[in-house]
Amino acid sequence: MIAWFRNRYLSLLASIYIYNEHRGYTAIDRVLQAVRARSPDNHGLINAIERHRADERKHYVMFRRWFELRGEMPFEVDRTCGHIDRFVEIMFHTRIDQLDTQAVINSDALFEKLCRVISLTEQRGHRQVGILLRHPLVRDDKVMMKIFRIVERDEPSHWAPYDGWLRAHGKRAPRWWERAVDTFIHSELLFLKLPALFLTPRLRRRAAWADAGDPAERLASPFSLSATG
Repeated sequence: MIAWFRNRYLSLLASIYIYNEHRGYTAIDRVLQAVRARSPDNHGLINAIERHRADERKHYVMFRRWFELRGEMPFEVDRTCGHIDRFVEIMFHTRIDQLDTQAVINSDALFEKLCRVISLTEQRGHRQVGILLRHPLVRDDKVMMKIFRIVERDEPSHWAPYDGWLRAHGKRAPRWWERAVDTFIHSELLFLKLPALFLTPRLRRRAAWADAGDPAERLASPFSLSATG
């Protein structure tokens, strides 16, 4: 029973993470489109966001490899388990896939809001990884511990370009209510959605990897965990 509990928890945790990492780098492609259109000469910002995108992709492939080593597919979770999905839906009143990229390109106010949403999401992710690295069930899995240590190391550079843009353009920091939305989304996942998924008796697993439809990535070789620090 203990082994079943542990395996189900870790598989569900990794399923939520792999969903969020895939959503992360595919959404950043649209952020890059906006930044390149708004500030084509701001190579520092573009390069920083490109590195963020590359890290999200790397993290996705690490979690994919974790599942491959176990000989199983992730559980089928959707946007309701996506932190950035929920944040965008609340702040922009539209799903992330329907977010008007051209409107973000043309509006300082919308781009400013998007920067705050991304920054808060990444900072939340960093705090959560710190908690998971102390979790007894996670600590028993050496591969997952290695993945989370890499994620923890990478995360601080992820919110830096967005905070930097806000400061450089004299924009405000997140207000209390924006932080409250971030806390609500995290609590909703932790205390409602995760337990509900855990207790769902016939939770389906994915039939294909999330990146199977990503033309630029689907032929990429698996990321080697042994090649990282």
